[in-house]
Amino acid sequence: MAIWDFVKDAGKSVFGKAEAATPKPAETTAAPAAPAQDADTTRKVEALKAELRALKLDKDDVHLTLKGDTVKLESRGADRETLEKLVLAIGNIEGIAKVEADLPKDAGEAPVFHEVKKGETLSAIAKAYLGDANKYNAIFEANRPMLSDPDKIYPGQTLRIPKSA
Repeated sequence: MAIWDFVKDAGKSVFGKAEAATPKPAETTAAPAAPAQDADTTRKVEALKAELRALKLDKDDVHLTLKGDTVKLESRGADRETLEKLVLAIGNIEGIAKVEADLPKDAGEAPVFHEVKKGETLSAIAKAYLGDANKYNAIFEANRPMLSDPDKIYPGQTLRIPKSA
């Protein structure tokens, strides 16, 4: 199983405020703390699944397990490109630091991901990886539907770099 690291404090906010899952003092009961943690984890997994649905990456065979700030991603039917997009869609969510997933057996070499630095553009990233700044659209297309506009990238975001353009 491969593990990809992400910037935990960067990305799309889908979990809402922490207070939303924490009972107010007046609502506190004598119940053990573990079920509340399970409820919060369940809420977060449902938020992750909702994000995948919004991106149209929700396949019936996608299973997510959340432990702290690490998500284990399992999918039997996903091809390599879809699996890489699933990893990025989950990893580019605020609060997620690591994503674990198995690439298909015939996957070959590891995928190339790039963490966006302050001031970078898709053109600069394309020049560095693909040798031509004008190939920025290949990176944009490789990251759809997570990217809606080639000018809307942010520091800490992780992008998938296609093998060729």
